[in-house]
Amino acid sequence: MPGIIKKWLRRLLPVLLAPLVLIVVCNAVIEVATADRLYSDPDAIPYSRVGLVLGTARHRAEGGMNPFYENRIAATLALYRAGKISFVLVSGDNGTIYYNEPDTIKKDLVAGGIPAERIFLDYAGFRTLDSMVRAKIVFGLDTVTVISQEFHNERALYIAGKKGLYARGFNARGVAGGAGTKLQVREYFARVKVFLDLLFNTQPRFYGNRIDIE
Repeated sequence: MPGIIKKWLRRLLPVLLAPLVLIVVCNAVIEVATADRLYSDPDAIPYSRVGLVLGTARHRAEGGMNPFYENRIAATLALYRAGKISFVLVSGDNGTIYYNEPDTIKKDLVAGGIPAERIFLDYAGFRTLDSMVRAKIVFGLDTVTVISQEFHNERALYIAGKKGLYARGFNARGVAGGAGTKLQVREYFARVKVFLDLLFNTQPRFYGNRIDIE
């Protein structure tokens, strides 16, 4: 029996390890490809006419403010105040009448001092892929500064590059503890999905008419 078990283990081991290897490789490729375009200091990042904020919920499901949201708002305000962006494009989910990421983010950015006429909204940023492709096709951008947490920026920048959009990332402050760990684990699987989307040429859910940011 021990011999049979060892034999089957030798056969199963490659199958069991394959998903782990795939996750590690996808993660490494994205990190290496984007490392030189990530910034955490608003004074160090080059100027870009438009900053693209990637949406997230304002409140956590269990109640209270979402720290990922708060930190993205703070990062966007810091960039604008430093003169490193002139306009803001907010891309997020507006899937139901009860959930509207772009409008909510705009209200907080205006409250923070960014003029309303400097903020443009993408209501069909259901996924990071949608946000990047629509920034290029619908909003006519060739260059953009993406604003989100570092792990999210890495994935966004990689997708943008594959879709013909030059993007650099400004890293909002991360979140420690269980919430941060949970999102980091999800991110590993999201990075595998990036390569599947590229392989099958996945398209945004919606396109729409051209919108000029000016």
